[in-house]
Amino acid sequence: MIIRNLLILAVLLISGNIQADDKEYIIDDTHFSLGFLVEHAGYAKTLGIFREIEGSFTYDEETNIVKDININVKTNSVFTNHEGRDSHLRSPDFLNTDQYPNMVFKSKTNNLNNKPGKITGELTLIGITRPLVLNAKINKIAQYPFRVGLFKPIVMGVSANTSFKRSDFGMNYGVDKKFVGDKIELIIEFEAIQQ
Repeated sequence: MIIRNLLILAVLLISGNIQADDKEYIIDDTHFSLGFLVEHAGYAKTLGIFREIEGSFTYDEETNIVKDININVKTNSVFTNHEGRDSHLRSPDFLNTDQYPNMVFKSKTNNLNNKPGKITGELTLIGITRPLVLNAKINKIAQYPFRVGLFKPIVMGVSANTSFKRSDFGMNYGVDKKFVGDKIELIIEFEAIQQ
């Protein structure tokens, strides 16, 4: 009986160590930038951002595996430094924010040992879900030089980018006449705090 209990304890300790390698991170919404670029009638690209997000994921530094990514973007937080254009972007012609207040990216498990790093997931935009692959790079994981509350937590910094066609999500306004580009370029920069 003693040997059996010791074996059970050993298994539990080993399992605990394996699980302990997966660290949960919460995206710091004060250090997060989600920008986008889209062509305007072929003249120049318009740069915009989304100002309200929340997200989390888990990461194992030893295996370099990231999983359970869940990023939620409030679509009515879109900002392009022009009130009229921002109102139009919130309308049914584009983001339709009254009906679809959230844009969501989810991903299950990704091995970042391959170079360049790829995160494969799904983007849900105006009620339509499509596959999306991010080019991603972990810039740094270290103790933060600044206090967050009473502590200096472990923080991860990430850079990522991708592109997609908005028409794949049924967002077709201005595409045929090339008034507004179909290709959306996403630029993502953020810090995430280890829990």
